[in-house]
Amino acid sequence: MHAGLHGCTRLGPPSSLPSRSMAPPLQHFHPRRLLPRLHLLTSGRLFLHLQLRPLSCSSSQASAQTPPPQPPPLHGPTLRRGRRTAPDHPEEDPLLSFARTFDLAALRVPAAACAPLERRLRGHLLNWPRVRNITRLPNDDGHALPLPPSAPALPASPLTAVTRCDRLARQFNARGFVQFPNLAKMSRPSARTQRDKKGEGRGGDKEAKREKDTVYVVKVPGEEEDDDQWKGLVGEEGFGSGAWRGEPTRLLLLDESYAKRSIDELPEAVKVVLDDETKQGASSAYELVQCQLTLFYNYWPMNEVLEALLPEGIIIPAGFETVGHIAHLNLRDGHLPYKELIAQVVLDKNKPKIRTVVNKTDAIQNDYRTMQLEILAGHDSLVTTVIESGLRFKVDLATVYWNSRLATERQRLVNSIFTSSDVVCDVFSGVGPIAISAAKKVTYVYANDLNPIAVEYLERNIVLNKLERKIEVFNMDARRFVTAIYSSQHVRPITQVVMNLPKDAAEFLDIFRGILRNRQAGQPCVMPKIHVYGFSKAEDPEYDFNERINLALCDNVANIEMHRVRLVAPGKWMLCASFTLPESVALAKPNYIMC
Repeated sequence: MHAGLHGCTRLGPPSSLPSRSMAPPLQHFHPRRLLPRLHLLTSGRLFLHLQLRPLSCSSSQASAQTPPPQPPPLHGPTLRRGRRTAPDHPEEDPLLSFARTFDLAALRVPAAACAPLERRLRGHLLNWPRVRNITRLPNDDGHALPLPPSAPALPASPLTAVTRCDRLARQFNARGFVQFPNLAKMSRPSARTQRDKKGEGRGGDKEAKREKDTVYVVKVPGEEEDDDQWKGLVGEEGFGSGAWRGEPTRLLLLDESYAKRSIDELPEAVKVVLDDETKQGASSAYELVQCQLTLFYNYWPMNEVLEALLPEGIIIPAGFETVGHIAHLNLRDGHLPYKELIAQVVLDKNKPKIRTVVNKTDAIQNDYRTMQLEILAGHDSLVTTVIESGLRFKVDLATVYWNSRLATERQRLVNSIFTSSDVVCDVFSGVGPIAISAAKKVTYVYANDLNPIAVEYLERNIVLNKLERKIEVFNMDARRFVTAIYSSQHVRPITQVVMNLPKDAAEFLDIFRGILRNRQAGQPCVMPKIHVYGFSKAEDPEYDFNERINLALCDNVANIEMHRVRLVAPGKWMLCASFTLPESVALAKPNYIMC
């Protein structure tokens, strides 16, 4: 750029500028507006003539130039949008207060051409969860047949019952139900229809149940259903505004942005596809109709229903733990006044998998690790069957401990650490999630638990999974169990020890100090690998847990592998420490007294 233009301090000699009054200073002038003028380089001096105008304007001009705010973009169905459907008797069915109606546009197309059109119009169709783009109306069951060539033209006015009966008598012949397949089906009902009628005869209300389980309904205003028995015989001829169509049709629901548009206002891409299909097919029965989509209580997800029911400011429960058919909630104090309501919504939105909803009323404070649970909704039984990694476990949450959130950790031990030649000792086995999973892979398992009910369920689960020959069960205190295992001459050498009692497991490590001191002559000296679990609220949880292990063993254990299992609470980690028992600890003098 020319040297005279550096910094734009001099735009030319004073004589070259016309005499003008001093213009107001330039404020907030964007540099990009000036750059294009300075790109043209000329020989000699470059003179620029800038006419500056004040940038201030009146408030009326600013409001006139400001475009109106655009409505928020459509982003799918929510309870805050759509029209409320007022029930006739809200006290009879309060769930109808969740019904929302949305205006949509749809293409009525022949059923045969529906699938190709859906593929070609995929970007222009309704893309809402759990709502199908193709809809069949009740009046279009696909049984209507084209009119015979000799049939007269349809009258402009609706046919009366006498006229319909007369036409039926003229067209019916000795060949039976050629022109009336609906009549043939009514004369020879299917086996499913007969079963439905038998169910109604036994007092079943299948129709009421079907209406209760309805997720959404699509209706075209002006095309009301008629229960006249003649309509079931001759189709839609003479009823309402529709005519006897030549073939069954379907509705292709268009995107919500196309609602209340005419055929000329549709995108060109849609018009091109329809024109192309019309030229290729023999029928051109494409009709743009305005329909109404009503979404009921069963459509809305759990979080939206709870957001509508709970007072403003209450945190919506994010999730729950699933144990078989039981949903285990951990409600906060603010949720307790609405616990039955929350439980009922959880039950409704997770049927049929969830049949019972419980809430933990207190922390685990007993030696058996059982939880204080309150049944909020569903069945009263807390006995369930859990399927984990192809194995089945019988569990009674009222008397034993189970945590489904540790399934990933259990599989980490079995798949990544245990080998086929290992002998596992599960000190706190519970109903056997680790012991039974390990028995599918390792050579042998010794399982123990203090809770006699948990041991009973452990034995049931061993038989249930056909692993009786690979697991030996004990019902003892942890210290006595470890001492008995290592003092017995008939026990296989232990290679892996699991201590999954996060609250107190580290305090039981002192049992391993001097565990091999009194071994019998000739017994192999195998140092087991110990996997001990614990909680830590320290800023450095790994260091804190390592120090607790060293304190329990009275030795500095090297090469401890720390693994963070999960964050059980804000600032509280569950850890797994894995280390090989040092020989100096196993042969040392014990520092505890056995009772």
